[in-house]
Amino acid sequence: MFEQLGLIGCGLMGGSFALALKKAGLVKRVVGYSKSPTTTERARLLGVIDVEAPSALLAVSGADIVLVAVPVSASEATFKSIKHMVTPQMLIMDVGSTKGEVVRAAERGLREQIGSFVPAHPIAGKEMAGVEHADADLYQDKQVILTPVERTLQAQVRQAVEVWTALGCKLVQMSPESHDAAFAAVSHLPHLLSFALMNAIIGQPGAKEFLALAGPGFRDFSRIAASDPKVWRDIFLTNKDELLLQSRAFQAQLLAFETLLLNGDAQALEDQIAQASASRSQWRMNACD
Repeated sequence: MFEQLGLIGCGLMGGSFALALKKAGLVKRVVGYSKSPTTTERARLLGVIDVEAPSALLAVSGADIVLVAVPVSASEATFKSIKHMVTPQMLIMDVGSTKGEVVRAAERGLREQIGSFVPAHPIAGKEMAGVEHADADLYQDKQVILTPVERTLQAQVRQAVEVWTALGCKLVQMSPESHDAAFAAVSHLPHLLSFALMNAIIGQPGAKEFLALAGPGFRDFSRIAASDPKVWRDIFLTNKDELLLQSRAFQAQLLAFETLLLNGDAQALEDQIAQASASRSQWRMNACD
């Protein structure tokens, strides 16, 4: 059991982690800090945290486990602000959806204390942001990707595995680079396409009529377009190179489909659809996005 969780960012992801630790009996006390004092107060009133901290540094003071649940763009400033309270015995994790930029931010911010940091990406979430949507079962049966680097202390890696396993998660370890390449394909590009689809439709004169006729297929495809704009802005920008590679691969496939349509090539069009259909039918999801 941990004595104290220092929670930096009392939103959906951070709040759910705190509730999950409490539910599993893994922590005695949660001290939380958010940039907005209103958020921190709400987290306390909801029982997500036990004590409000006036700063990230004071949230970390006395903690033996720390979760940084802030936008990726705020990672470096957050790590710098807590550096002087970090100890070699402390376990620090994040929940960012990109890992390369977070690791670089941690290296710059934590400097010689980087060994305490185990980068983590739980494949979980909701379209609704905010601590009021925090859920103790959010991480249950979900995958968590750990991307330790050469300087990460093995004792912290073992602790991270034990924590997430105790919360009912399935663990995968890979390099930050492999993580970002994979998630550009299976998460970041689908979000980009969903946002683009919605904007393409609402930019047309008949948008209201079109949307009024939309059914389950459109609902399923467009679901992730309701995601938090600031979160996804940061994800796109911090994984820009890998995302652009995937976007160009998609554009090539889209152009190939357009060519088949222009040529009226029914058989080739059916073959391409059949290939995608068979691949999708054979795929089995390991975790919820």
